[in-house]
Amino acid sequence: PLPFNEMSAEAADREAATGSRPCTPPQTSWFEFLLDEGLLEKHLQDPSPVQLVIQFLEQASKPSVNEQNQVQPPADNRRNRTLKLLALKVSAHLKWDLDVLEKGLSIPVLNMLLNELLCVSKVPPGVKHVDLDLSSLPPTTAMAVLIYNRWAIRTIVLSSFPEKQAKPGPHQMNMLNLVQQEKELTENILKVLKEQADDSIRVLEGVLHIKKDFYIHTLRTLDLLAADPCTANGETECSTAGLRISADELHCQVHYDLGAIFFQQGFSDPSACEKAREHFLKTRELLQKLDSRALHCHLDEKRLAGYWNACRVLTGTSDPGDAQLLPYGLINSYIKTKNFQALIETFIQDNMSLSFPNYFRQSILREFLHQVQQGDRTLDEVCHKLCVCNAVRDALEGQVLSVRFSQLLFKPRKQMIDFLMEVCAKSVDKKSSSETSKRNMAFFLRTLCESLQDPSLLLIVSSHELFTGLLADEEQKCLLDQIKKKSTNVSHCSKPLPTFYDIPASASVNIGQLEHQLILSLDARRIRQILIELHGMAERPFWRVNSKWEIPSDYISVILGIKDNLTRDLVYILLAKGLHCITIKDFVHARQLFSACLELVTEFSPKLRQVMLNEMLLLDIRAHEAGAGPGGSRERPPADLVSRVRGYLEMRIHDVPLRQIVGEECVAFMLNWRENEYLTLQVPQSLVQSNNYVKLGQLLAATCKELPGPKESRRTAKDLWEVVLQICSVSTQHKRASDGRVSLIKQRESTVGIMPRSKFVTFIKKLREPLVLTTLISLFVRLHSIVRDDIVNEVTAEHLSIWPTTIPNLQSVDVEAVAVTVKELVTYALSLNPNNHSWLITQADIYFVTNQYSTALHYYLQAGAVCSDFFSKAVPPDVYTDQVLKRMIKCCSLLNCHTQVAVLCQFLREVDYMTAFKALQEQSSHDAMDSFYDYIWDVTILEYLTYIHHKRGENEKRQIAIKAIGQTELNASNPEEVLQLAAQKRKKKFLQAMARLYF
Repeated sequence: PLPFNEMSAEAADREAATGSRPCTPPQTSWFEFLLDEGLLEKHLQDPSPVQLVIQFLEQASKPSVNEQNQVQPPADNRRNRTLKLLALKVSAHLKWDLDVLEKGLSIPVLNMLLNELLCVSKVPPGVKHVDLDLSSLPPTTAMAVLIYNRWAIRTIVLSSFPEKQAKPGPHQMNMLNLVQQEKELTENILKVLKEQADDSIRVLEGVLHIKKDFYIHTLRTLDLLAADPCTANGETECSTAGLRISADELHCQVHYDLGAIFFQQGFSDPSACEKAREHFLKTRELLQKLDSRALHCHLDEKRLAGYWNACRVLTGTSDPGDAQLLPYGLINSYIKTKNFQALIETFIQDNMSLSFPNYFRQSILREFLHQVQQGDRTLDEVCHKLCVCNAVRDALEGQVLSVRFSQLLFKPRKQMIDFLMEVCAKSVDKKSSSETSKRNMAFFLRTLCESLQDPSLLLIVSSHELFTGLLADEEQKCLLDQIKKKSTNVSHCSKPLPTFYDIPASASVNIGQLEHQLILSLDARRIRQILIELHGMAERPFWRVNSKWEIPSDYISVILGIKDNLTRDLVYILLAKGLHCITIKDFVHARQLFSACLELVTEFSPKLRQVMLNEMLLLDIRAHEAGAGPGGSRERPPADLVSRVRGYLEMRIHDVPLRQIVGEECVAFMLNWRENEYLTLQVPQSLVQSNNYVKLGQLLAATCKELPGPKESRRTAKDLWEVVLQICSVSTQHKRASDGRVSLIKQRESTVGIMPRSKFVTFIKKLREPLVLTTLISLFVRLHSIVRDDIVNEVTAEHLSIWPTTIPNLQSVDVEAVAVTVKELVTYALSLNPNNHSWLITQADIYFVTNQYSTALHYYLQAGAVCSDFFSKAVPPDVYTDQVLKRMIKCCSLLNCHTQVAVLCQFLREVDYMTAFKALQEQSSHDAMDSFYDYIWDVTILEYLTYIHHKRGENEKRQIAIKAIGQTELNASNPEEVLQLAAQKRKKKFLQAMARLYF
């Protein structure tokens, strides 16, 4: 691959300036190395020479400024060349150890350094490395190519590892811009390296076929190049120049690097794992041949062992050289052979040896649990036993026990307790185990006794020799007394409620575990049981356990005013969880939680009882609307639900906190189910005056009620118009400036309407009744046309005639708000019913008047398709009116699809020959041109086509036009019915072809 030559001075500045790599800058200034040639070798004894590389390259890459103050790229002068050479000499001192260089230098700096190495090593510029014959190149040149490509694939592998970004401290905030620049530069370099990864791999694979030793630049060879490049070139080409690297040493390192890149690719390409395994096998073989004094081969043998084990697992192969499998290999072999008993025994033994980290043990358990979730129920017992083994390991280390183990203890079985005690006994040795492990095990056994309620199970634990050996006699007696005393407790609640509170409470293992269960549980009885246990352990507000438990602000003061702490927590959590279930449309659990909460509050608070009845009404409305939505049954709501909605709207109970959204949903519900009679005639007038949503609903219902009649009434429509107009108006204020002039300030959200526009739009999006949505669309289309004042390009809709045609105070209307609302409204309506041709035409018109012609054509065609079974039948003339067809023609014309224009001109009631001929005169058309001639049935247009093609000398197209004219069904002597059938056939095929283009 071609090296990526990019590094800004700012990125290099940042390398030297930031504190991302803690290192004390050298006392010697960078320019002193230019003055004293011997200073470098003395100074390289410093333990962090890579900082010198950063400083040298920083100074060499600084841009210059000319006399006109224009920034110029770094000059190619002796100073900069010497600085770059000094950076290379530092790297040579480090023997080009990529581990050290990668640790101390960022990707941009190392990229710049290695590009300079390629340059001084006389690598042919402009030639891909994969095209070079390394065996014929000078040794130091070939080694430079090899180092660069090794770094390339190593960088790709390292970049795939997760890395925690360091947060900049206060002293670094002014460098954030430089950090961002370096990040972008690094991403660009990585992008190029990844694109050229295959070439880098081929270069390294080619190196493995070269059996001779390699040589790499040293301080001496670089000095020779600096003194006289022409003379030095001959010496560096010979086999004795530079530092000798044996072929085995180099091949070992290359095999390792190739194994790493193939292992990374194995996640997407399984065959790459086999290649990785082969390379790691070669690495291990060569590593055994090399002695510990290898100069160039630096491998992390632990990482190599990890790679090797992973490859064997992924490829399913065993290592013939291993007399005995490693522990991880044993685990893998047990899982593959389904020797689960041996696996469990290994886990028990590991509780003593601590060979496996906890995360590995947990990952094995998760793998089995995943298989159980996929339907393999035979592994249930294995999961339980592994969970017990892990719990004992956690207990020995003093860790928090897992939720899964706590769940096992809720319904313990004798077999499980027997196995648990067996694991505990095998995991603790009285002689060899540490005192900490014994104390932790004693605490675990004590906690286990507290959590068990069954006397027979308690006897198993308390009579076990481990229990009697680890717990003192007094401690055993005290614990058993506590258990007996606890079993005699009747209830933790001073005022038990019927049915709901009649649940036995049990102690638990840990407050943290209980809180976790409290967050996860959706069972009201279990929630109450957990809260009783928590309140027995600590007195604090447990409704704060999860910050995502939210209840409406209207209810907070009432609920937090409950004096009993347990009851307050319970009411708060049940309500919060129920509201969350409604949000995710889990209505079954929401109803169960709300029912429990209602039963609870009924005994002590009429106010909260009414609150819960209101929330259950909202739940039932949303549950019914969800079932009646798109794809739903659209069944009428039960009479009981409609009656409850009416009851809520007419409710007059003082001091009950009411949520506005409940009233809003009730009004939307009545509109969606055409309860227009109630909204227009039966709703109390006082309610209309006090509730703005009821007022809006009444106006919508009255307008819709009169629309289907023979005469469209304008009175109710005008009332609705006035209300919406105020919502879309901007309030104005006069402000006097310091010079005495008066200016006008407009406020976006209307304060004169019955509600802000944002709330009005939110309410609209709760409506589903087509007639209501059509009425609102019609209103906003009329309003949009008036404020735009463009008669030629007006949006069309149904029932436009019922609305006023003028606005007295046009300046007060927020034009932008009207435009945004009409788009939102039509888009929302089409999301409910994408087959409403009237809404589709309106949507198309909106795009047409905003000059989005391709999208407009899409919706015009969709409107025709939905009412003609995808153009298998004729499109009704009231859908494709002349106005719609002319707009489609204009869209095609402005898209430079002139042949389509000519075809559409035939669709008009009177063929528009002038437009058709003008379109066909255009020689540059962006459509398929002559392939559309088969869709033309008007002989006059076909004759004109023949004429213009003859005039232009386009004989092939002329023949196509003549062939189209010659079709017998287009003969003018045919009966009118035949001609009409020919026209309809071509219309359908043309519109289907257009749909394929624009859909």
